[in-house]
Amino acid sequence: MRTWAWQAVVWTGLILLFVTGCAGPGQPPEASPTTEVALPTEAVQPTEAAPTPEEVQPTEEVQPPEEAQPTEEGGEAMAFELTSPAFAYGDPIPRRYTCDGEDVSPPLEWTDPPEGTVSFALIMDDPDAPMGTWDHWVLFDIPADVRSLPEGVPPDADPPQGGRHGKNSWRRLGYGGPCPPGGTHRYFFRLYALDTTLDLPSGATKGDVLQAMEGHMLGQAELMGTYGR
Repeated sequence: MRTWAWQAVVWTGLILLFVTGCAGPGQPPEASPTTEVALPTEAVQPTEAAPTPEEVQPTEEVQPPEEAQPTEEGGEAMAFELTSPAFAYGDPIPRRYTCDGEDVSPPLEWTDPPEGTVSFALIMDDPDAPMGTWDHWVLFDIPADVRSLPEGVPPDADPPQGGRHGKNSWRRLGYGGPCPPGGTHRYFFRLYALDTTLDLPSGATKGDVLQAMEGHMLGQAELMGTYGR
């Protein structure tokens, strides 16, 4: 028993001596180093200020278009203007001349047309109608010596003031006043000075008149009024 115990003590001492020598004097077992990971952070961009809206420009006063200045060889250009004593260019059309009033045509006046004028054609329409341009008045073959139309031109095929009535978008002869379904619409009266008569039958449409006028227009005058409901 004593021999076995002594041998155990000897072997234990040898094992301890061997382990200490492998580790090296004063060196603890090497620990695995921890690598510090640097996480890049995106720089926060400053929030841009909301753009300042552009200043609203004041609405310009509606001005009539420049008058057509047709010229003939050797002659001077002539001004040609269409007006109404009932309203100015760009102003509201009085209720009297609309479907909410008496629905009669407004009085119109115009200055001397270009030299060589044989007849006039008058077209009134509404480009703001929801279903497309609406024709309110078509009157053509107005004699060249006429300079005005009175209020309330009757819807006759050949009215006493001269000329011949075409058909409006209601498929009726004569004038049909502003009658918008809603909102404010613009109504253009355009008077054309022609070097011929069109000789179309009464009831001709605006398209018929415009087609017949091709190549015969010496000048154009315009008046625009508005109406809202």
